[in-house]
Amino acid sequence: MADQLRPQDLAVALQLAYQPEERYERLAYVLGLSLSATHRAVQRLRQAGLLLPDKRKVNRRALLEFLRHGARYAFPAVRGPEVRGVPTAWSVPELMAELSSSASSTSVVWPDPRGTVRGESITPLYDGAVGTVQRDERLYRALALVDALRVGQARERQIAGELLEKELPPA
Repeated sequence: MADQLRPQDLAVALQLAYQPEERYERLAYVLGLSLSATHRAVQRLRQAGLLLPDKRKVNRRALLEFLRHGARYAFPAVRGPEVRGVPTAWSVPELMAELSSSASSTSVVWPDPRGTVRGESITPLYDGAVGTVQRDERLYRALALVDALRVGQARERQIAGELLEKELPPA
């Protein structure tokens, strides 16, 4: 029986979309995962068809389809009280302009006492997500878009999906 996808696997897939040849050590560091967890994530992504067989190249079409239509059901974001944290979803400054016309006026954050914004808290896709802010700006933006897909209304999800498609390099 194949292992089921885990939330951190989506972060691995997103990072591999940007850097398919990145060494496992660097990949693990950027993601805030152990080396063994990173290896297992790549295996699960292959089994799920989100990576091409025998490669670490992302099956872009399958990944985008899963993110747009499945991530919010497979890995739902749990909403919590207002806290200080790291902006995510439509609260990321780079995404505000695109999403603000349809997004809620409430900021959405990953809880973090060092955060710069107060807003409604949501659980990050995986525990290491908060650290991506310092380690890789592109991955952080992609994870924020995934959060917009996980917690947004229909219009926000549509815009976030379009932005994510533009954000990820072509196959």
